[in-house]
Amino acid sequence: MDRRTFLKDSSILLSSWSLLGLGACAGTAASRRPLFEISLAEWSLHRSLGRGGELTNLDFPRVSKELGVNAVEYVNTFFKDKAEDRDYIQTLKKTTEDLAVKNLLIMCDGEGDLGDPDEGRRTTAVENHYRWVVAARELGCHSIRVNARSRGTFEEQQALAAEGLRRLSEFGEQHEINVIVENHGGLSSNGAWLSGVMRMVDHPRCGTLPDFGNFNIGGGEVYDRYVGVEELMPWAKGVSAKSHDFDEEGNETQTDYLRMLKIVLDAGYEGYVGIEYEGSVLSERDGIIATRRLLERVRVELVGPPAL
Repeated sequence: MDRRTFLKDSSILLSSWSLLGLGACAGTAASRRPLFEISLAEWSLHRSLGRGGELTNLDFPRVSKELGVNAVEYVNTFFKDKAEDRDYIQTLKKTTEDLAVKNLLIMCDGEGDLGDPDEGRRTTAVENHYRWVVAARELGCHSIRVNARSRGTFEEQQALAAEGLRRLSEFGEQHEINVIVENHGGLSSNGAWLSGVMRMVDHPRCGTLPDFGNFNIGGGEVYDRYVGVEELMPWAKGVSAKSHDFDEEGNETQTDYLRMLKIVLDAGYEGYVGIEYEGSVLSERDGIIATRRLLERVRVELVGPPAL
């Protein structure tokens, strides 16, 4: 082969590769998934799941599926005595597998303050969460959600919460489970405080679960929800779409979902956004559906319709 023939053949080959590459990119763009998917937080059904309610924790995945949501976020309150019951956990896992419902996380409450000023109580709180880390791993979840409660000055509470969170995150790392903190009252609802805690913990298994609505610090002080979510998004391993009431156009009356989800996506987030309906005007199921439809509509506005 002479030089002229070689160059001609090489040019044809490179052109073919370029066309293949463009075709592959176009195919990828056409088939890409939406930038966020939708999950359901179990607290949305807390009245139905409460003591004497019509549902149990084992019913939750089925109800979520019926409501058009294929990923779930548990609340430990509804199976508090089952964390170390291997048969129960395996039954729950089998239920979700049969339904093709994905287990994402367990929200953990009532296990003590991870930032308790008393070292002994802080250690107990950390260790109380161990069983939920193990249960989350067995269910195939990626995280447990915890609270960062403490007492003292702004800086003292940051240091104490960071110490407890780091210890729990180190345990989570052993089981490939994240420890994520929700803005959930007190200083945790101050975005600057909680983002500072994240910087102090500085552990890849420790992150946040920004909630659209939980910015009531207490004492009449309310943190700006849009500023707070933006501050927490760099560490987000989940997002909670809190909803209460809706107007005639289906928009949430307290949170501008379009504005909020722009903040979420601008941060590069591509995980699940969890429905957490807490309203009283609509029934639990109708409120969940209204929130799902709002998320779906805003998602289309932001990223376009799903690929066929």
